[in-house]
Amino acid sequence: MTYELTLLTLNVLLCLAFPWVYNYAYAKQPGVRAEHLTGNRDDLPERKGMAARGLRAHQNHLENLLPFAILVLIAHGIGVSNTVTATCSTVFFLSRLAHAGLYIAGISSLFGIKGVRSIVYLICVLAMLVYAAELFLA
Repeated sequence: MTYELTLLTLNVLLCLAFPWVYNYAYAKQPGVRAEHLTGNRDDLPERKGMAARGLRAHQNHLENLLPFAILVLIAHGIGVSNTVTATCSTVFFLSRLAHAGLYIAGISSLFGIKGVRSIVYLICVLAMLVYAAELFLA
């Protein structure tokens, strides 16, 4: 397995971990009972705090995972695996991990930098754009 496919797999595992985090937070939320979580989920109480942020972070990760997966699979299919694609895969994974942590924790500024989560998101997008450019150059 190429390094890029390994990083894609790690991103999939990150995606699978999200529900464990935000559903745990949801289960601890006041007003949420066991039957809400084990039933057919009609009339669920609104998710708040970490439970709501975790769900939004998961949705954001899914929205970014698909284009990244397509890029990695195209690269694998045409036999492109180099320093640029490996670096972009690493940057994508680390930025997605940071984005998830910042989002779930509710951190919007860090070390005096406002919009840090958005900055991390842009880094993720730039990594995908550079990866795509590398495929066009192959």
